[in-house]
Amino acid sequence: MHAATRRHFLFGSAAAGASQLLNAETIGSRNATTRNTARAVVFFNLNGGPSHLDTFDPKDGAWNPRDIDLRQSGPFVYSNRYFPKLTKHFNDLLLIRSAAGWEAAHERGQFYMQTGHSQNPALAGETPHIGAVIGREKGSAGLLPPFMSFNQTGLQGAKFLGGLYEPMMPPATRTGITTLSHNHFGTIAQSQARFEKRFGLLEALDAPLRQAPMNDAMATYAGYYARARAMMYNDVVDQIFKFSVDDENRYGANGVGRAAIVARNAIRANNGAIFFNITQGGWDLHDIQFTAGTSIYTLTRDLDNAVSALADDLKATGQFNETLIVIMGEFGRTPGPLNSRGGRDHYRNVQSVAMLGGGMRGGRVIGATDAQGSAITEYGWSGNRPIYPEDITASIYSALGVDWTKSLLDTPSRRRYDFLVGANEGRFAPVDEFWG
Repeated sequence: MHAATRRHFLFGSAAAGASQLLNAETIGSRNATTRNTARAVVFFNLNGGPSHLDTFDPKDGAWNPRDIDLRQSGPFVYSNRYFPKLTKHFNDLLLIRSAAGWEAAHERGQFYMQTGHSQNPALAGETPHIGAVIGREKGSAGLLPPFMSFNQTGLQGAKFLGGLYEPMMPPATRTGITTLSHNHFGTIAQSQARFEKRFGLLEALDAPLRQAPMNDAMATYAGYYARARAMMYNDVVDQIFKFSVDDENRYGANGVGRAAIVARNAIRANNGAIFFNITQGGWDLHDIQFTAGTSIYTLTRDLDNAVSALADDLKATGQFNETLIVIMGEFGRTPGPLNSRGGRDHYRNVQSVAMLGGGMRGGRVIGATDAQGSAITEYGWSGNRPIYPEDITASIYSALGVDWTKSLLDTPSRRRYDFLVGANEGRFAPVDEFWG
């Protein structure tokens, strides 16, 4: 018989005991005061590193295409060619132009975005995604898992936090998830009865392994399997993953648009899901970024449609102010003129981040860069330095009511896991100016 560890109890009837053990093994928290202004987060991950000059910090320069159509509205200088629909949400839009990254390589930059930590091979297996941390801290009540992710490969996941907080990665299609129910054995009711009987037999046969799993992978699988079971043959869950042709037309018949619809449905349902990672790939535009196909034009159009429609619908149901929308990539792109291939290369010294809703005070720009977007000229906040990924992560945690200064000892190696390294010493913290 294998000895049970804390991680083995993160499912089934032992969940309450696991929570007590987790709390007992929390150390180092400064009991920071959180903002607690948001109930959910929709994180648009612009995978590949978007150019700040060609998205949220455009400049008048010879590098722009002829149809750039630069305009100004209040503090915003923007391209009407790229984000025509987002302009109607300017009163809610917060642009951060004094952000910077630590990394200029995709994999390492993505790791920072997903975790708020640098990528250390020795610790990567004990560094969960921020969505899993939020799920762990806010609880997992409801039929849906707290963390959902779309279109992402190389996702970090929950790691040692356990199967209850692993991301659900569903397809985003108008027909929904076809495996949530079936009528292979007569009617739906007959099929469900047979399914329940078989699942009961499985639980009886697996009981010894569920009580004392052979390893962490088995424990994680068992926890996630139990949650998946609760979603079966449930009309409420089924409808969350379905949407109409009209919705698809408004949001966009593409990966980012369809994922945003499912996120909207889940937020409306208020049935457990609170962190949504929506990845939009294609931003690694080293070559001919102003041509047909995957280009600045298609990427910004698809993002503009999805974010604008999501904001519209959340406002219509009164859930916009409690939903934090974050839009960012792993780094910026080289400033000024395009490279010899008509694109831009990796650049970590400057990047732009956009936020809407979730209690953030919109209609503002924080920070500024020089005429070519090569250096930060105004930080725009009390830290008087660039806003780093840790500061963005701390701000997300604070908005969700999560103490960003916490640390845990309950890792497989027994090494301390800090929610954010350096936060307990005050090196990184939420940017108060985001809230105004």
